[in-house]
Amino acid sequence: MISGAAALWNAVPVAQRRMILSLIVAIGLANIAQPYPELAPLQHGPTIALIAAAPWLLRRWPLSNGAVACIWLFLLLHTLGARWIYSYVPYDDWARALAGHDLSSLFGTSRNGYDRLVHFAFGMLLTMPLAQSAHRFGGLRRGWSLTFAFAAIGLGSALYEIFEWLLTVIAAGETADYYNGQQGDVWDAQKDMAAAQLGSALTLIALLHPRAGRHIGKPPTAA
Repeated sequence: MISGAAALWNAVPVAQRRMILSLIVAIGLANIAQPYPELAPLQHGPTIALIAAAPWLLRRWPLSNGAVACIWLFLLLHTLGARWIYSYVPYDDWARALAGHDLSSLFGTSRNGYDRLVHFAFGMLLTMPLAQSAHRFGGLRRGWSLTFAFAAIGLGSALYEIFEWLLTVIAAGETADYYNGQQGDVWDAQKDMAAAQLGSALTLIALLHPRAGRHIGKPPTAA
Protein backbone atom coordinates (compact mmCIF):
# COMPACT_ATOMS: atom_id res chain seq x y z
CA MET A 1 0.00 0.00 0.00
CA ILE A 2 2.76 2.44 1.02
CA SER A 3 4.99 1.41 -1.90
CA GLY A 4 2.06 1.89 -4.28
CA ALA A 5 1.41 5.39 -2.93
CA ALA A 6 5.11 6.20 -3.19
CA ALA A 7 5.19 5.02 -6.80
CA LEU A 8 2.14 7.12 -7.57
CA TRP A 9 3.78 10.16 -5.98
CA ASN A 10 7.06 9.62 -7.81
CA ALA A 11 5.21 9.41 -11.11
CA VAL A 12 4.15 13.05 -10.72
CA PRO A 13 6.65 15.56 -12.21
CA VAL A 14 8.93 17.15 -9.63
CA ALA A 15 7.65 20.67 -10.24
CA GLN A 16 4.09 19.53 -9.65
CA ARG A 17 5.04 17.69 -6.47
CA ARG A 18 6.55 20.91 -5.16
CA MET A 19 3.33 22.76 -5.90
CA ILE A 20 1.30 20.15 -4.01
CA LEU A 21 3.64 20.33 -1.00
CA SER A 22 3.56 24.14 -0.99
CA LEU A 23 -0.24 24.05 -0.92
CA ILE A 24 -0.12 21.80 2.15
CA VAL A 25 2.21 24.31 3.82
CA ALA A 26 -0.07 27.21 2.82
CA ILE A 27 -3.12 25.54 4.37
CA GLY A 28 -1.17 24.86 7.54
CA LEU A 29 -0.09 28.50 7.78
CA ALA A 30 -3.62 29.71 7.02
CA ASN A 31 -4.92 27.84 10.06
CA ILE A 32 -2.45 29.23 12.59
CA ALA A 33 -4.51 31.26 15.10
CA GLN A 34 -7.49 30.71 12.82
CA PRO A 35 -9.90 33.67 13.33
CA TYR A 36 -12.98 31.68 12.24
CA PRO A 37 -12.37 28.10 13.42
CA GLU A 38 -16.02 27.08 13.11
CA LEU A 39 -15.93 27.73 9.35
CA ALA A 40 -12.39 26.53 8.60
CA PRO A 41 -13.44 22.93 7.74
CA LEU A 42 -15.97 24.19 5.18
CA GLN A 43 -13.43 26.56 3.66
CA HIS A 44 -10.38 24.31 3.52
CA GLY A 45 -11.96 20.85 3.33
CA PRO A 46 -12.43 20.74 -0.46
CA THR A 47 -8.84 21.89 -1.05
CA ILE A 48 -7.47 19.22 1.28
CA ALA A 49 -9.54 16.56 -0.51
CA LEU A 50 -8.22 17.74 -3.88
CA ILE A 51 -4.63 17.66 -2.61
CA ALA A 52 -5.11 14.10 -1.37
CA ALA A 53 -6.43 13.04 -4.78
CA ALA A 54 -3.94 15.10 -6.81
CA PRO A 55 -1.23 12.40 -7.33
CA TRP A 56 -3.80 9.94 -8.66
CA LEU A 57 -5.54 12.56 -10.80
CA LEU A 58 -2.28 13.83 -12.30
CA ARG A 59 -1.15 10.27 -12.98
CA ARG A 60 -4.45 9.37 -14.63
CA TRP A 61 -4.86 12.65 -16.52
CA PRO A 62 -1.42 14.30 -16.72
CA LEU A 63 -1.31 18.03 -17.36
CA SER A 64 1.55 20.34 -18.26
CA ASN A 65 3.42 22.17 -15.53
CA GLY A 66 1.87 25.42 -16.76
CA ALA A 67 -1.68 24.07 -16.43
CA VAL A 68 -0.99 22.71 -12.94
CA ALA A 69 0.60 26.04 -11.99
CA CYS A 70 -2.63 27.81 -12.96
CA ILE A 71 -4.62 25.49 -10.68
CA TRP A 72 -2.01 25.88 -7.94
CA LEU A 73 -2.16 29.69 -8.07
CA PHE A 74 -5.96 29.64 -7.93
CA LEU A 75 -5.91 27.37 -4.88
CA LEU A 76 -3.35 29.62 -3.18
CA LEU A 77 -5.67 32.61 -3.71
CA HIS A 78 -8.55 30.55 -2.33
CA THR A 79 -6.52 29.43 0.70
CA LEU A 80 -5.68 33.04 1.54
CA GLY A 81 -9.31 34.07 1.25
CA ALA A 82 -10.48 31.02 3.20
CA ARG A 83 -8.48 32.08 6.26
CA TRP A 84 -10.66 35.19 6.58
CA ILE A 85 -13.79 33.58 5.07
CA TYR A 86 -13.33 35.95 2.13
CA SER A 87 -15.50 38.76 3.56
CA TYR A 88 -12.80 39.86 6.00
CA VAL A 89 -9.53 39.60 4.06
CA PRO A 90 -7.63 42.63 5.47
CA TYR A 91 -6.20 43.88 2.19
CA ASP A 92 -7.04 47.48 3.17
CA ASP A 93 -4.84 47.13 6.26
CA TRP A 94 -2.06 45.69 4.12
CA ALA A 95 -2.38 48.53 1.61
CA ARG A 96 -2.29 51.18 4.33
CA ALA A 97 0.83 49.59 5.82
CA LEU A 98 2.57 49.49 2.45
CA ALA A 99 1.32 52.60 0.66
CA GLY A 100 -0.37 54.73 3.30
CA HIS A 101 -3.90 54.47 1.87
CA ASP A 102 -6.48 51.72 1.45
CA LEU A 103 -7.77 50.16 -1.76
CA SER A 104 -11.46 50.55 -0.92
CA SER A 105 -11.18 54.34 -0.86
CA LEU A 106 -9.10 54.29 -4.02
CA PHE A 107 -11.71 52.33 -5.98
CA GLY A 108 -14.75 53.76 -4.17
CA THR A 109 -16.07 50.42 -2.89
CA SER A 110 -17.81 49.67 0.40
CA ARG A 111 -17.66 45.84 0.34
CA ASN A 112 -14.68 43.52 0.65
CA GLY A 113 -13.89 42.58 -2.95
CA TYR A 114 -11.49 39.71 -2.44
CA ASP A 115 -14.15 37.12 -3.23
CA ARG A 116 -14.85 38.83 -6.55
CA LEU A 117 -11.12 38.71 -7.34
CA VAL A 118 -11.04 34.95 -6.74
CA HIS A 119 -14.09 34.41 -8.95
CA PHE A 120 -12.30 36.36 -11.67
CA ALA A 121 -9.20 34.23 -11.09
CA PHE A 122 -11.33 31.09 -11.34
CA GLY A 123 -12.19 31.99 -14.92
CA MET A 124 -8.81 33.41 -15.85
CA LEU A 125 -6.64 30.63 -14.38
CA LEU A 126 -8.73 27.51 -14.99
CA THR A 127 -9.63 28.12 -18.63
CA MET A 128 -6.27 26.87 -19.91
CA PRO A 129 -6.22 23.64 -17.82
CA LEU A 130 -9.79 22.91 -18.94
CA ALA A 131 -8.92 23.52 -22.59
CA GLN A 132 -5.83 21.34 -22.28
CA SER A 133 -7.86 18.53 -20.70
CA ALA A 134 -10.55 18.72 -23.37
CA HIS A 135 -7.90 18.58 -26.11
CA ARG A 136 -5.83 15.75 -24.63
CA PHE A 137 -8.42 13.52 -23.06
CA GLY A 138 -11.65 14.53 -24.79
CA GLY A 139 -10.26 14.42 -28.30
CA LEU A 140 -11.49 17.92 -29.13
CA ARG A 141 -9.69 20.08 -31.61
CA ARG A 142 -7.97 23.19 -30.31
CA GLY A 143 -10.81 25.57 -31.21
CA TRP A 144 -13.50 23.36 -29.73
CA SER A 145 -11.41 22.73 -26.61
CA LEU A 146 -11.27 26.49 -26.00
CA THR A 147 -15.02 26.77 -26.56
CA PHE A 148 -15.59 23.92 -24.11
CA ALA A 149 -13.38 25.58 -21.48
CA PHE A 150 -15.25 28.89 -21.76
CA ALA A 151 -18.61 27.12 -21.43
CA ALA A 152 -17.34 24.95 -18.57
CA ILE A 153 -16.32 28.04 -16.59
CA GLY A 154 -19.86 29.38 -16.89
CA LEU A 155 -21.38 26.05 -15.87
CA GLY A 156 -18.90 25.63 -13.03
CA SER A 157 -19.64 29.12 -11.70
CA ALA A 158 -23.39 28.49 -11.73
CA LEU A 159 -23.06 25.09 -10.08
CA TYR A 160 -20.77 26.55 -7.41
CA GLU A 161 -23.27 29.27 -6.53
CA ILE A 162 -26.00 26.62 -6.18
CA PHE A 163 -23.66 24.39 -4.14
CA GLU A 164 -22.68 27.31 -1.91
CA TRP A 165 -26.32 28.16 -1.29
CA LEU A 166 -27.21 24.55 -0.39
CA LEU A 167 -24.10 24.11 1.76
CA THR A 168 -24.75 27.24 3.78
CA VAL A 169 -28.37 26.27 4.37
CA ILE A 170 -27.57 22.67 5.33
CA ALA A 171 -24.14 22.80 6.96
CA ALA A 172 -23.34 26.37 7.96
CA GLY A 173 -26.46 26.96 10.07
CA GLU A 174 -26.33 30.25 11.94
CA THR A 175 -23.01 31.10 10.26
CA ALA A 176 -24.50 30.91 6.75
CA ASP A 177 -24.30 34.66 6.14
CA TYR A 178 -20.61 34.66 7.04
CA TYR A 179 -19.77 31.62 4.94
CA ASN A 180 -21.72 32.76 1.91
CA GLY A 181 -19.96 36.12 1.79
CA GLN A 182 -22.85 37.92 0.13
CA GLN A 183 -22.21 41.07 2.19
CA GLY A 184 -25.73 42.37 1.65
CA ASP A 185 -25.50 42.37 -2.16
CA VAL A 186 -28.61 40.73 -3.63
CA TRP A 187 -26.84 40.38 -6.99
CA ASP A 188 -23.70 38.83 -5.53
CA ALA A 189 -24.09 35.46 -7.28
CA GLN A 190 -24.68 37.04 -10.68
CA LYS A 191 -21.69 39.38 -10.29
CA ASP A 192 -19.48 36.48 -9.23
CA MET A 193 -20.47 34.50 -12.32
CA ALA A 194 -19.88 37.53 -14.55
CA ALA A 195 -16.41 38.04 -13.03
CA ALA A 196 -15.50 34.41 -13.73
CA GLN A 197 -16.74 34.63 -17.31
CA LEU A 198 -14.80 37.84 -17.89
CA GLY A 199 -11.61 36.21 -16.61
CA SER A 200 -12.22 33.24 -18.88
CA ALA A 201 -12.80 35.50 -21.88
CA LEU A 202 -9.50 37.30 -21.34
CA THR A 203 -7.59 34.00 -21.17
CA LEU A 204 -9.47 32.75 -24.21
CA ILE A 205 -8.34 35.80 -26.20
CA ALA A 206 -4.74 35.16 -25.15
CA LEU A 207 -4.96 31.46 -26.08
CA LEU A 208 -6.28 32.29 -29.55
CA HIS A 209 -2.83 33.61 -30.44
CA PRO A 210 -1.06 31.09 -32.74
CA ARG A 211 1.90 30.72 -30.37
CA ALA A 212 -0.43 29.80 -27.49
CA GLY A 213 -0.87 26.32 -28.95
CA ARG A 214 2.17 25.16 -26.99
CA HIS A 215 0.09 25.43 -23.79
CA ILE A 216 -1.97 22.47 -25.01
CA GLY A 217 1.11 20.38 -25.85
CA LYS A 218 2.41 17.07 -24.61
CA PRO A 219 2.40 16.34 -20.84
CA PRO A 220 5.74 16.39 -18.99
CA THR A 221 7.49 13.28 -17.70
CA ALA A 222 8.27 12.56 -14.06
CA ALA A 223 11.96 13.10 -14.79
